[in-house]
This record gives sequence, structure tokens and C-alpha cells, in this order.
Amino acid sequence: MFVNGVEQREGEDYTVEDGYLVFNRSLAQEGKLGFWRWALILFGIAGTYRKHEVVDVQYTLNGRPTVATGLQVETKGD
Repeated sequence: MFVNGVEQREGEDYTVEDGYLVFNRSLAQEGKLGFWRWALILFGIAGTYRKHEVVDVQYTLNGRPTVATGLQVETKGD
């Protein structure tokens, strides 16, 4: 389990509850950009500098190592 390339440890950084990974801190992902934000980026007027954490999970499936990258982050209650 990695967040932004940094290994996370079960029990220390997260737990598994009902098939979900539950972190002991909040993770931030930038939402979809609207038309005007895209236009500003396109013309080089502005960039996007919001916090965006990427979650990657490395696991074994049928004896083969597998990686799921860029997983969706949900907050409790979503």
C-alpha cells in the first residue's frame, strides 16, 4: 500500500474495514476541473496546485503480484 509513493503500514497508517482501506488521516484528491479552470490552464494563465494524493495498492491475485493505481478516495459518508 502506497500513498504518493510512500509505503503505508496496516495497523499503523490504515486498517481494513468491510473491504475498504480506512486511513487514520484524511487524504485529499483534487476534484474535476471546471471549464474556466481548464481555459485558464490552457492559456497558461493559471495552473492547478491543489493537494492531490494518489493511492496505489500492491496485492497478489491468483499467485501473481498485481498493482491497482490511482484509486478513488472516498470520505466516510460518501
